Amino acid sequence: MTRETALAKATQYFETGGFQSDLARLVSYRSESQNPNPAAQAESLRYLTEAMQPRLEAMGFTCELIDNPDPKGGPLLLGERHEGADLPTILTYGHGDTVLGQEGMWREGLEPWEITEEGDRLYGRGTADNKSQHLINIAALESVLATRGSLGFNTRIVLEMSEEVGSVGLPEVFQTHKDRLTADVLIASDGPRLQPDVPTMFMGSRGGTNFDLVVETHEGAHHSGNWGGLLADPAMILAHALACITDVRGQIKVPEWRPDSLTDTVRDALRDLPVAGGDGPEVNPDWGEESLTPAERAFGWNSFAVLAMVSGVPEAPVNAISGWARATCQLRFVVGTDPENVLPALRRHLDAHGFEQVQIRQHDRGFFAATRLDPTHPWAQFVGASIRETAGDLHVLPNLAGSLPNDSFTDILGLPTIWVPHSYRGCSQHAPNEHVLKPVCRDALRVMAGVFWDIGASGFRGG
Repeated sequence: MTRETALAKATQYFETGGFQSDLARLVSYRSESQNPNPAAQAESLRYLTEAMQPRLEAMGFTCELIDNPDPKGGPLLLGERHEGADLPTILTYGHGDTVLGQEGMWREGLEPWEITEEGDRLYGRGTADNKSQHLINIAALESVLATRGSLGFNTRIVLEMSEEVGSVGLPEVFQTHKDRLTADVLIASDGPRLQPDVPTMFMGSRGGTNFDLVVETHEGAHHSGNWGGLLADPAMILAHALACITDVRGQIKVPEWRPDSLTDTVRDALRDLPVAGGDGPEVNPDWGEESLTPAERAFGWNSFAVLAMVSGVPEAPVNAISGWARATCQLRFVVGTDPENVLPALRRHLDAHGFEQVQIRQHDRGFFAATRLDPTHPWAQFVGASIRETAGDLHVLPNLAGSLPNDSFTDILGLPTIWVPHSYRGCSQHAPNEHVLKPVCRDALRVMAGVFWDIGASGFRGG
């Protein structure tokens, strides 16, 4: 009954093929929450009832399936394993839904719903986001349970099937079942490590909202020779409107989009953290807020992106002036940015620059709010110390650069939140050829077994 025994069991689970076999089964569920086909929705239910519920019940969890109150969302599973009223309670979370499989777009030899092993990589849709991540945490709990005979703490779990469509219904479920989700802390996993060979811990996430900017000037498309110089060109108007949102290096010019929350504590936490290297694209040092370090730009500041632009028919252009142009845009924002004021602020900014005719159309998918826990919080210190004991090193981020439904845990349940990601930035999540790295998964199993062992051994409750 030692910490090393629990870590050895987690390692054995990986090295004897159990992890890869279990992940292959999870990946085989075509749980695309972005797919409106009823068959995809049925897969989400099967994922919970066939893959998750029996495993959790075998660990001593009582489980209940919850219908999503939002018709656009999939089902949820709430589970609880209770060991004692005087023990700490840990809440954990995962999402079994994925983005679209994008069949036919993967590299030759790869299929989204089958695990393919190539060297240190395991390819398949959901491998990185998020099936491997909650599988690792569940397996780590099993390793501790098999070693000690108990966890030494109470555990509650939420598994949802709608994260990739904005976690629709999750806040309402949390409000309804708040008494069943009380805990001392959330410890969960999503997103990438900063570098694949060093564990990462973050305590919140940037918020995000998507919207379209649309210019409509006239009906139909008209001959550019006959009407050029007489009809306004919507693509040109839209291009100039976009150019007033940032300068030429992407520095944000909308006053309300420039946060004031990059405190000295946050700067200290981000100092010297690496953001370049690995398998991702090369970082452009001349892009983004000039006065900030790359880490501060990614984790302590807001970023605006144009995700797509179209006018006319790019695949078959004709000599005609289109009557419309559209850009799909996104703002990722940190704590200190009012999410309710993001689009009103943009409206005022565009109007002030003479672009009243540019329409702003918010997407149906809601935005995630920004959250952040101080890196000096006792739970951050405790989990960080445990990870360092296991792995020897750790990168600590005040918040993830991406977006998560973390605000439901912080604002509704009132929990400190600790995220320990098990992927890496080059994993191609949301794209063809999504994959995880086997060495990261093996290391993550040991890291999480250590964290759960230490909580049970200490009885720590965050005081």
